[in-house]
Amino acid sequence: MRQFTAVVNPTAGGSTGAATLLQVARLLREAGAGLDTEYSHSLDHARDLARRAGERGRVVLAVGGDGMAGGIGGALSGTGAVLGLVPAGRGNDFARALGLPRDPAALADILLNAEPRPVDTIEVESAVHPRTVVLGSVYAGVDALANRHANHSRLLRGAASYYAGGLRAVTTWRPADYRITVDGEEHTHRGYTVVAANSPYYGFDRLIAPGARVDDGLLDLVLIRHAPRLLFFALMNDLKTGAHVHRPQVRVLRGREIRIEAARPVPYGADGEVEATLPVTVRVRPSDLPVLYRPAP
Repeated sequence: MRQFTAVVNPTAGGSTGAATLLQVARLLREAGAGLDTEYSHSLDHARDLARRAGERGRVVLAVGGDGMAGGIGGALSGTGAVLGLVPAGRGNDFARALGLPRDPAALADILLNAEPRPVDTIEVESAVHPRTVVLGSVYAGVDALANRHANHSRLLRGAASYYAGGLRAVTTWRPADYRITVDGEEHTHRGYTVVAANSPYYGFDRLIAPGARVDDGLLDLVLIRHAPRLLFFALMNDLKTGAHVHRPQVRVLRGREIRIEAARPVPYGADGEVEATLPVTVRVRPSDLPVLYRPAP
C-alpha cells in the first residue's frame, strides 16, 4: 500500500481546499494507505518538504493550485519520486490537463490505484532564476502582468481576481518587440505575449495551447500579435475553447529549447508563481517526473 506525504499550501482554496483534503485523506486512510501532512509556510519550504519526503520513498501530494503543483513538481523533477495532485487552489490548470477529477472519491481512487506515468517538465533559466523547474507554462507579456495583478489582489479571489487583473493589464499594455529563438531558429514578434506551454491550460482554465501535450517531449509556443484592443478582447474570449489559434493574429510554433528576449523590460511568469523580467530560456525535460493520473483514452 502506498505511503503518502501531503504538502499543503494552507492558504489555497480557503475552506473548499481544506474540505477536499480532509475527504481525500479519510478515503486514503480507510483504504489502508499511510498519510502524513506537512504545512508549508512558503514555496521554498514546500519544495524542501517534498524533496525530503521523496527521498524517503513516499508519494508526494501537492495540495494547492498551480503554483504549489509547479513548485513541488519542479523540486521532484529528475529525482524519481512520484507526484500526486490534490487540486485545491484558485487555478488548477495542470491538474485539468491531466484530467484529474475534483470529486474526492474519484481522486482518491487514482492516487491509490493509478500507475505513475512520466510527464515532461520545463527548465527555466534566467539571471534571476538560474535554474527553476516548473510543470505547466512560461508566459512573457501582458498575461504575466495580469497574473501579477491577480496574485497581489487583496479584494478579489478566484476567477474574479484573474479577470480584474487581466483588464488592468490590457488597458495599460504597450506592444512589445520580441526576439524568439526556437531550437536555433530566430523569429521576430510584436505583440501582447509569448507562451511556452507544456500544458494546454493556463490562467484559470484558459485553453491557451490546445495542441500541447504533457508527454510529447515538446513545448508549444503561442505568439499573440498586436491587435486593436476590441479585437484582442474578442481573441481572449476565444481562449475558453482554444479557437484563438485559428485567428491570423496568433501563431503557434513547437520546439525543445526556446529563448525569449524583448527590446524593453517585459515581465514573465511561470505556473502562476515565478515573477521576473526577460530574457529567459526554457527547455523541455522529457519524461522527467512520474505522476499519478489516468490519460484519456
